[in-house]
Formats: sequence, structure tokens, C-alpha cells
Amino acid sequence: MSAISTVLITGCSSGFGLETARFFLDKGWRVVATMRTPREGLLPSSERLRLLALDVTDADSIRRCVEEAGPIDALVNNAGVGLLAPLEGVALSSVREIFETNTFGTIAMTQAVLPQFRQRRAGVVVNVTSSVTLKSLPLLSVYTSSKAAVNAFTESLALELAPFNVRARLVLPGRAPSTSFGANARPRMAGSTHEAYAAFTQSVFAALGDTAAPVTHTQDVVEAVWRAVTDPAAPMRIPAGADAVALSQA
Repeated sequence: MSAISTVLITGCSSGFGLETARFFLDKGWRVVATMRTPREGLLPSSERLRLLALDVTDADSIRRCVEEAGPIDALVNNAGVGLLAPLEGVALSSVREIFETNTFGTIAMTQAVLPQFRQRRAGVVVNVTSSVTLKSLPLLSVYTSSKAAVNAFTESLALELAPFNVRARLVLPGRAPSTSFGANARPRMAGSTHEAYAAFTQSVFAALGDTAAPVTHTQDVVEAVWRAVTDPAAPMRIPAGADAVALSQA
């Protein structure tokens, strides 16, 4: 690796991605922070920071971003979208949208950076999934399956990359009410209701609003990503947040 390492992080407009970018900057790394529409002022000005446009569902956007980023030492696939709704009310177009971002976007970004990692015989891919893959929850069949697919993808990929000294790891955050993830998912959920599930859906939403239950804080995820990137001995799956850790030990 170069004297100053470089990380490319997807989904940096808010939440985990934004704070992970800030943390790596504070640690002295070069950071390529990507988002669909780059906005100045989200992160402190630094000669080690680059903001690049990236839509992980668009092959041309991925190609341009990776070319502009140049050599990197780590890829953090954090970009994702959510959906909380009964399956009967979900249009297949919404299912495809979830998988295009959460699953295919992660695979496509990984594929785009692997040649340079393999050739240098160094590098790490960290995929951020979810603790819902550890314990099934209602109304999340589509979202959970999109993330579970990434878990399986990453664990298999790690085996084929090991001969080239390239690592692949998973970070599994729990429920993080302090982020805008839920708010960003609401427009998608609005068109995915079903009257037969109305009472059940309301009860699930009420349970999710329980402020006494353990939750995940952004810093938990940031530190888990940092460990996954910088510690070669880090486990394949790193739960992030008190709730995620509890589920991993159940």
C-alpha cells in the first residue's frame, strides 16, 4: 500500500457513509466519498478528500467513478436503500430497485475494483449489510433477502481472493433510528401498503419505535468498518451496535 492509503466509500450523503468518510479523513487517509449528487460542505475541506458522483445502479457511472478515483486500497460498499412492507403490497419493480442498489450495486462496484487489487496483491472490500440477516423480522422479506445475498456473495468471494492477498469482510449494523435511513425509505413504502396487513403493519411500526430497546449508533458502524479495513485478523462478519452484537451471540 502507498504511504497514505486511500478508501472509496459509497453512499456518503448521510448516515454511516458520511461519518465513515469523516472518520477515515481524521485518521489521515485519502478519502473518495461518493454519492449520487455530490454536495460541498458535508465534509471538512481537505486535500485528501475527493467528492465523486456515483450511481451504483449505472454501469457507466461506476466506470467513470473508478477511473476518476484512481488507485485505491479499500472499497467500502455502504450505499443501500430500504423497504419495510408486506410482500403482497410490494410491486416487483420495487423489489428490483432494492436488489439493483443493495445487491447488484455492491457486486458491480466490487467487480470494478478487483483488477487493481489482484494485480497489486493487496486491498480490502468491506460490504455493509444488516443484522436483519441474523434474525428474521416481519415486513422485511425483500430488504433482508437483498442483504443476505451480499453476505453469501462476500463470504464466497473472500475464498477466491485469498490467494491474491485481497480481503473481503462484512459489517452488520443493527437498527439505527438516528440515521435518515427510515426517512429515505418512506416514499418507497408509501406505495407498498396492503389493507389486509394494516393492523399487523401498525403493530410492527409501534415495536420499531420502542426507544428502550438496544440500538446501533453511527459510531458503532464507523468503528466496525475501520476494523474491517485495517485489521487483517478481523472476523468475516463484524456486528455493529449493541442490538447487532446481541443477535450475533444468540
